[in-house]
Amino acid sequence: MNEFTEAMRQLVAGVAVVTVRDDRDDIGTTVTTFTSLSADPPMVLLSLTSSGYLCEVLLRQDLWAVTLLSGDQAVIASRFASPGRPSARLLVAGTPHHRGPRTEAFVIDGGVAALEAETARVIPGGDHTLFLAQVLHVDYVNPSLPPLVRMRGRYRAVT
Repeated sequence: MNEFTEAMRQLVAGVAVVTVRDDRDDIGTTVTTFTSLSADPPMVLLSLTSSGYLCEVLLRQDLWAVTLLSGDQAVIASRFASPGRPSARLLVAGTPHHRGPRTEAFVIDGGVAALEAETARVIPGGDHTLFLAQVLHVDYVNPSLPPLVRMRGRYRAVT
């Protein structure tokens, strides 16, 4: 691991699952580079590895959902982060979830918050692609739950 990567592992990052309903399938992945971009209008920023399949899908499908995971959802984060993972339909099997009313993408229940977004702009950035998106709908907010974070390569619940 190079020094830059090791330095960035020292930052605490919230853990989220991004999902999209494509014509062919439901796709999803775990991310730690997701943040608020603007309050007025409400916008978010998502960064994905450019060579990943979800990035490829989001370049042709503008509507997607994101669930900010709670501290007891590390298993879900690991499931969606596994290499060679199957369809998101299989990944959410047995996990309470529903389809977002604006995007029809999977929204995982039990997180600290969930929202739906529409990509407004795409910006290449090194080996990643940035998606700037308008927030279409806040599905739920549950501030009583501790958020799931990742630091130094491990998931942790913030209490």
